[in-house]
Amino acid sequence: MEYVISIIGAGASGLAAAVAAAESARATGRHVRVVVYEATDKIGRPILASGNGRCNFSNASIDVRKYHSANFASAALEAFEQCVASLYGDGCSPASASSSSTLTHNGVVKFFEAHGLMWRCEDDGRLYPKANKASSVLDVLRRALETFDVQIRLGCVVESVEPPRKRGARFTMRLRGGALERADAVVLACGGSASNIVAHNIPYEQPTPMLGPIATDTQHTKPLDNIRVRCSASLIRSGQIVHTERGELLFRKYGVSGIMMFNLSRLAQMGDNISIDFLPEIPKAEIHQFLRDRARELLNTFGSVSWSNFLSGMLLPSVADVVLGRAGFRAEDKCSLALLDKLAEQLKSFTLEYRGIGDVKNCQVHRGGFLPEAIDACTMQVRDVRKLHITGEAIDVDGPCGGYNLHWAFASGILAGVSAVRS
Repeated sequence: MEYVISIIGAGASGLAAAVAAAESARATGRHVRVVVYEATDKIGRPILASGNGRCNFSNASIDVRKYHSANFASAALEAFEQCVASLYGDGCSPASASSSSTLTHNGVVKFFEAHGLMWRCEDDGRLYPKANKASSVLDVLRRALETFDVQIRLGCVVESVEPPRKRGARFTMRLRGGALERADAVVLACGGSASNIVAHNIPYEQPTPMLGPIATDTQHTKPLDNIRVRCSASLIRSGQIVHTERGELLFRKYGVSGIMMFNLSRLAQMGDNISIDFLPEIPKAEIHQFLRDRARELLNTFGSVSWSNFLSGMLLPSVADVVLGRAGFRAEDKCSLALLDKLAEQLKSFTLEYRGIGDVKNCQVHRGGFLPEAIDACTMQVRDVRKLHITGEAIDVDGPCGGYNLHWAFASGILAGVSAVRS
C-alpha cells in the first residue's frame, strides 16, 4: 500500500507541513501521498489575515527566551534548523546573532527563499514579503502544493482521529457524514480544535486568549477612546518592573491596546498595574529639571502660563486634560513651579490597574493546548502515539508580536512534515 500522510488543517503550520512532507519524500525517493483536510472552503486563511494583510512571517532576530514554554521551543527550533539544512542545504539565511539565545540562522527564511519568496526587514526585525501582501506567502506555498501533487480536501471536517490499535496498523479518521479514511501518519495542525479530534488521552490545558488588548480601570481611558500616543509602558508587579515596551499605545473605552500592550498581556497577572511613561526619551532622574526649565522658558516668553498652556505642544489636548485631572490640577489654573513634581509623577508613571484581556476578538493567539512534555521536540511526534504529530498553536507555545508566532507555526509544521515521512 502507498504511504499516506494526512494533515488536518490548512493554516500556516498545516500547509508548511504538507510542502515539507512532499519535498522530503521526493528527496528520499519514497512514494508518499500527502492529503490536507480543511474544514473551510479556502486554504491559508490565517496567513492572509496576519499582519493586517501583510503577513509578518518571521523575525530577523528570534530570541527563543521570549517564547512561552521556552525550553521546548528552543529544542524544537534547533531541530528545525537542522531539518531545513538537510532539505535545502546548509547555506545560511540572514539572522541576527546578538546572544547565545538568538537564532544564528533562520530556517523559515531559507524555506521561503527556496520557494521563490522575496522579503524585506522592517522595524524590530519584522520580516514581510517584498510585495507587502500576505497573498505572496500563500502563493508560493500554493505553487509548491500543486508541484508536488498534494491533495487538498476543502470543506472536509475530520471529527476524530483514532490511533492504530496494533503496530503496523493505520490511523482511522472519521469524517463528518460518516466516511472513514486511513493514514499511516497524521499531523494535527488545526489549533485549539485538535483536542476535540484526537481519540487519545494526551496531556492538555484549555486554551485562553492571549496577545491582545488589555482591560484596565476605565475612568481615565474612556475620555481618550481611539487616541494614539507614542510612549513606553511597564508591567508593575508588587512595586517591581516585570517588563517594559515602547511604541504606540491606543486608548480604548475598556483600557489600552496596541502592539506594546499585546506583548504586555502575555506576562500580566491579576493584581498587576500598567505604568505609562509619556516622556520615555527623558530619564526619570532628569524629568524634574526638564519641567522646571520648560516652565521658566514659557513664563519668560508669555508672562503667564496655565497648566493647559504648559502641556500644549507636549501632549495632545485630550491627553493633557486627563493627565492634569489625574494630578489634581484644573487646566485653566496658572502653572506653579512648586507643583511640578505632582505633574512629573503623572507624566512618567500614569498608572492603570490590569483587569485582564480587553477584547478577546482581537487576540492573536491562544495560550494552552497540548503540553510540551507530551511531545518530542525533535519531531513534533506525540511521545506515546507513534506517527501522530502536533504543530503550531495546538501546542502550548506562544511568542510576542513581531513574527514569533508565525515563525513557530511554519517551523513546527515543517519539522512535523519531514518527521512524518522519516518516522
